[in-house]
Amino acid sequence: MRIFTPLLLLLALAMFSAPAAFAADGAKPDVIIEQPHGEERPADRLNTLFSQLKRERDPQAAEGIANRIRMEWNDSGSATVNLLIQWADKAIAEKRNPAAYDFLDQAIALKPTFVEAWNRRATLHYIAGDTRKAMADINRVLTLEPRHFGALAGMAAILTESGHDAQALKIWEQFLAIYPADRNAQEQMQTLSEKLAGSRT
Repeated sequence: MRIFTPLLLLLALAMFSAPAAFAADGAKPDVIIEQPHGEERPADRLNTLFSQLKRERDPQAAEGIANRIRMEWNDSGSATVNLLIQWADKAIAEKRNPAAYDFLDQAIALKPTFVEAWNRRATLHYIAGDTRKAMADINRVLTLEPRHFGALAGMAAILTESGHDAQALKIWEQFLAIYPADRNAQEQMQTLSEKLAGSRT
């Protein structure tokens, strides 16, 4: 009998960031604009947010910081790519997986460094039952952004489902080093630790 939260739900909740909220007429342009003097760059904003997330011990406050990180991740800096992600999210919600794959593939082709396109596609692969492709895309996400706690949660879920509990435990440890106040991660890690301790006795 499985004692874990249903992993498909866990993976979908963990890996999907908040839907990209960029209207076609209000999205950022496809040109590189020099940052105004004194304005914080996206990478600097992320570093600041991750520092705050690591220090925060209140789960509710930490979730607020995590949501701000997701908002940063969801902005590709390209109006076209943001729109493709919007269309992919809508297609996934409507269970039109072939269309969602097409939109995500286009987004990745246009901007291969955009983490959330890979993350969305990893989740879609998992929903479709292809864990091998899901893991390949998760690895790509973590190459681009090693602090991507959503991708780490997805990887841990797949490892747990496939019976690799010790490896999953290590991934949850990495997750909690980034996002220590996440209660679900704490519970998953405790459950796995107890399960592995029981198997050694």
